[in-house]
Amino acid sequence: MTSGPSRFRFVNLDGSEPHPLSAVLRWAFVDRVLGRRKSGSTANPAPRVSPDLELLERPPAVGEPARLTWIGHASWLIQLDGVSLLIDPIFSESLGPGVRRFVAPGLSVTELPEIDAQLVTHNHRDHLDLPSLRAVGRPVVAGLGLAEFFAGEKLPCTELDWWSETKVGPVTVRFVPSQHWSRRGLNDANATLWGGFVVEGSRARIYHSGDTAYFEGFTEIGRRVGPIDAALLPIGAYDPSWFMSKQHMNPEEATQAFEDLGARTFVAMHWGTFKLTDEALDEPPARLAAEWEKKQLDEQRCLVPPVGGVLNVGR
Repeated sequence: MTSGPSRFRFVNLDGSEPHPLSAVLRWAFVDRVLGRRKSGSTANPAPRVSPDLELLERPPAVGEPARLTWIGHASWLIQLDGVSLLIDPIFSESLGPGVRRFVAPGLSVTELPEIDAQLVTHNHRDHLDLPSLRAVGRPVVAGLGLAEFFAGEKLPCTELDWWSETKVGPVTVRFVPSQHWSRRGLNDANATLWGGFVVEGSRARIYHSGDTAYFEGFTEIGRRVGPIDAALLPIGAYDPSWFMSKQHMNPEEATQAFEDLGARTFVAMHWGTFKLTDEALDEPPARLAAEWEKKQLDEQRCLVPPVGGVLNVGR
């Protein structure tokens, strides 16, 4: 995780580190006060549908295609080989002052099937939401450094380094690199490891990138984990680029990441739920569609599900 000396425990593959506090303050406060930040519309959040709860009660058996349900933002219910996993579950109505939810979760906690494990990509509050994790109350799989944090919440945690793996029943869960950072408080920058997950069962291999900027690691992930049936990639939270491009992808970069991965299907996420950055809530899918048309990619391989949407994925 390190490339040369660093004051942080973890850094990205290329050695990059988080923005300095001065850059954060410039974006969060100075540019707002000076009117340099655009105010994208919140009028059109992601559409929502209600999934078939009876269907979700029974995860697909070994040999059946996997089932993916978008709960919203980066939260997914992944079901395969008799196992039900949550990735980055967040059911809360708010992430804190000024950051409210614009579309209800596709499932509530009480509507979930029995969950075998909760996978957490990193410790930012829109991915590690303690009220949600506590409410579900199931064991956690996360990056290095987080077991102690979850022990304080009485949640068992299996820590993984990049490229390491664990089993949840017959399902293999691998932790893979991303281009991001971690922080939970004022003095813990990059003290815990961030990443993405590859979930593999008998009929499907699913990649969830977590939060990430575009980086050369996508090619390596595709090469090392084998053919990816569905790549769950973020398309929102990218404006302004001077600040966000080192931690999040825009739709054009997400498209390139999909091509680098060599995945069969692109599945969009991380848009239309919370207003984290300056673009309009409904801008990301429009830019994604334009990029696929520009590159003349097969539109059948690009899926932008509604919140609550259910997809079947399998070889």
